[in-house]
Amino acid sequence: MDLKSELSGLLQVTAEKKGLLSVAVIFSTISSLLQVAPFVAVYQIVQELFLHANDQAGIDKSLIMYWGLAALAALIGALITLYIGGMCSHIAAFDILYRLRVRLADHVAKVPMGYHTRTATGELKKIIEVSVEKIEKFIAHQLPDTVSAVMIPLLLLGYLFWLDWRMALVLLVPISFGYWLQARMFATESGRNTYRDFQFAVEEMNATGVEYVRGMPAVKVFGIKADSFLTFRYAVERYRDISLRITDLYRRPYGLFFLVVSSLFTFIIPAGLALASNTPGNLAFTVTFVLFLLITPGMAVPLLKLMQAGSGLREIVEGYKRIETVLEEGIVEEPAVPKDPSFYDIAFEQLSFAYERSDSKHYKPVLKDIRFVAKAGEMTALVGPSGGGKSTIAQLLLRFWEINEGRITIGGVPIQEIGTEKLMDLVSFVFQDVHLFYDTIEANIRMGNRTASKEAVRKAATMARCHEFIEQLPQGYDTMIGEGGTYLSGGEAQRVSIARALLKDAPILVLDEATAYADAENEYLIQQALAKLVQGKTVLIIAHRLSSIRAAEQILVIRQGEIVERGTHDELRALQGLYEQMWKSHISAASWKLGAGRPTARGSATAEAAGTTVMADIAGAASASSKDTVADIHHASDGRRGKP
Repeated sequence: MDLKSELSGLLQVTAEKKGLLSVAVIFSTISSLLQVAPFVAVYQIVQELFLHANDQAGIDKSLIMYWGLAALAALIGALITLYIGGMCSHIAAFDILYRLRVRLADHVAKVPMGYHTRTATGELKKIIEVSVEKIEKFIAHQLPDTVSAVMIPLLLLGYLFWLDWRMALVLLVPISFGYWLQARMFATESGRNTYRDFQFAVEEMNATGVEYVRGMPAVKVFGIKADSFLTFRYAVERYRDISLRITDLYRRPYGLFFLVVSSLFTFIIPAGLALASNTPGNLAFTVTFVLFLLITPGMAVPLLKLMQAGSGLREIVEGYKRIETVLEEGIVEEPAVPKDPSFYDIAFEQLSFAYERSDSKHYKPVLKDIRFVAKAGEMTALVGPSGGGKSTIAQLLLRFWEINEGRITIGGVPIQEIGTEKLMDLVSFVFQDVHLFYDTIEANIRMGNRTASKEAVRKAATMARCHEFIEQLPQGYDTMIGEGGTYLSGGEAQRVSIARALLKDAPILVLDEATAYADAENEYLIQQALAKLVQGKTVLIIAHRLSSIRAAEQILVIRQGEIVERGTHDELRALQGLYEQMWKSHISAASWKLGAGRPTARGSATAEAAGTTVMADIAGAASASSKDTVADIHHASDGRRGKP
């Protein structure tokens, strides 16, 4: 693929602001013309001075004044037109960058989650920030600069040909060689491959750098230094090596180009002296020769500017190819006419799933023949050993990945026919790892319903048992979360996420280890909040603490991607299978003490009773009517839909 075809995609981006960029190119061209005008003025002035070198009284001062003012006016005009062209190109560039970043952000939100799992955060960050930012350099600077760098030498050469075609022809040889050398440097296959490797090296260094910073607690605990963090060190070394390769690749041709462009005198002086010796006493040729000597150094500047533009263009083109790669990533397909389910039973029908394609060498089935129905108004729990596929089942409900075989339906409607936006409205998801955005606590809760009133936000926070600690913060609900604000504990953040789900009030609720990181006090508060949240909804819960799901109408035991047992708590215990083993381990762990021996039968019974009491309180709260409280949120929310 040659540079011309690679540039076509980049030029298509500029077509969005074709009008402004056309104006920028026109004014840059006018500026180039005006920058040549002073050389014409200098020629006229020098000619007048030479003609009257022996009789200074005969010098036409008005003529010199005229051309001097003309040169000044041309210079001012060149600066003004250059400024106008630059402003137009910058306005176009910033608008294009805004549109491109929004387009990228919107696109990455629509691609399946599989893309994000195989793409490093630092790599994507580099594409969205650095690669997009470099397009601004191309549009705002390199387009007008390239016009000037091409037009000024061509206009000067045309003028010099008009003055004396012989010396201009001599000058054309090194200039043409310089242009050819540039094209040779930036259009070769080795140059393209080197810059592609350079982009990969930068992305890898960004990704490992982000990983190093994110893992700072472990870095400090284990005394890991930057040079001993091997992935980061190797990435930096690869970046260093590829940078040296680029330097080595362009060292000789760039040195030769710089030598030729900086030595245009060496071509003009011998040619001028040879021609002058054939026409001794020719005053007109002497004036022309002097003008050639004055103009020649000025031609080196735009040629060097073109060289800089060419070297940056290769990197920009490679960066844009990365942007195109992201935009070409397939998105989750949306139905032409989304369907709205009339009830909220969830059915998994003969579902099988793998993260990789079947033709991939890394293909490994994660879920196999998953079949179950989670009925509306009931709780379905997923339990089993870690890595069995429980979270994957829950995430497939939200279409984080596309299903390989089988289907998932809500109210008999396949989730692919519901549409992503409607599907997100139907499901509230309380994750194990809560992500709170760098914003106020109120804004983080309001994500559940952006039209909700402040009163509704506070009612949801009260139900989620987080209103009390929020009120104690310096700015209350207006307190910023994160850097420059406050950091919440795991249990506090979890309750904020539950408040978010309460405010959303979706008919389907997915809980993925919602109390995993909570201490005893926070777990009790979170369980109280969940009791309010699950009322009357289709609930799919993933739990390792089996005491929290004893009251579930259906418990599915997942092992190695398959449902190996199903039933209620008592039914599963009666099977004396995997669930019974897990339950005994759970009770044993609950009564375990540091330094103690094996738990006694009485200790196990006490722990089981404690677990039963906790679950009984929650089950009782969940079964109790909370319609009044939910109605309060409905009443306080602005534009909230009615509960089905």
